[in-house]
Order: sequence, then C-alpha cells, then structure tokens
Amino acid sequence: MRLIGLDPGLQRTGWGVIQARGNALGFLAAGVVATDPRQSLALRLDALYRGLAEVIGRHAPELAAIEETVVNVNGASSLKLGQARGVVLLAAAHAGLAVTEYASKTVKRAVVGTGAAHKRQVAMMVRVILPASGRLTLDAADALAIAICHAHHAATLRSLSAAPSLAGPRP
Repeated sequence: MRLIGLDPGLQRTGWGVIQARGNALGFLAAGVVATDPRQSLALRLDALYRGLAEVIGRHAPELAAIEETVVNVNGASSLKLGQARGVVLLAAAHAGLAVTEYASKTVKRAVVGTGAAHKRQVAMMVRVILPASGRLTLDAADALAIAICHAHHAATLRSLSAAPSLAGPRP
C-alpha cells in the first residue's frame, strides 16, 4: 500500500510517500510545497493546491494521512493554517484518496514512543525507520512520520479484523 503523509502549513506543507507491505516500510519520496509570503492569500492557497495535486499525481498514493490542526494563541495564524489545511484536504479528496487524520501526539507516540517528542527527535526516528530517506527538512520528516503512523495503525486494524473473535461464534 502506498501512503502519503501531509503536514499542512501555509508557508511550507510537508509531504512524504512510503510503501507499506505488512510491517515493512519503505521510503519513496518526500519534500515540501512552499508558498511565497509576498503573494496574496488566494494565490498562496492556489499554489499549495497545485503543488500538492502535482505531487499526488506523480507518486499515485492509495491513501492519505494528515495531521490535525493545533490551535495557536494567535487567532490569525490559526485561521491561515486552517485554510491551508482545508486546501490540503481538498487536494487529497480531489485525487480520490481516503484521508485519515491524526493528532500530533498520536503521530509522535507512534514514531518516537512519546507524545511529547520534539521535531528533531521525530526527524531522527524517521531516518532510523526509513534510512533511505536521508537528510530531510523538518516539515518533510513530519509528513513521513504521519505516513508511518498511518501505516502502523492500518496494520493493527488489519490484524484485529483478521483475528478470531474472543467472544466465540455468535448463536
């Protein structure tokens, strides 16, 4: 299964594509879609959409996972992040991808083992889990972490659904 992880941001949206075969994960690609802060909000959102549509088209993922928005103290920043996140969701939906959302702490716990991990710790563990990923920006590493989290959760759900029921057969 080919997964794309998406870490939304108006200035930089990280993306990372992995291949999951059972419990084995492989790095395929990662990067950032960046927007020009000198442009209007509408043009930046358009650039974000077009960039993600191109990435999704090029790498043909089967599923998408995205990090949930963390509300900042600054309301204007939260609103802009929410708009960027909406565009990220739209790009995935337009490509026909099912999207699963994860809280930041869930992603960190799946990759590092603690929900309180720092960005650099996440990036280091992504390189350990996906050694072929090489040197990454923090945004791309976060996106790969989201994809890794989704792969782990999907594998767990598949195992649970294949397991025999503990309650036994129904009458």
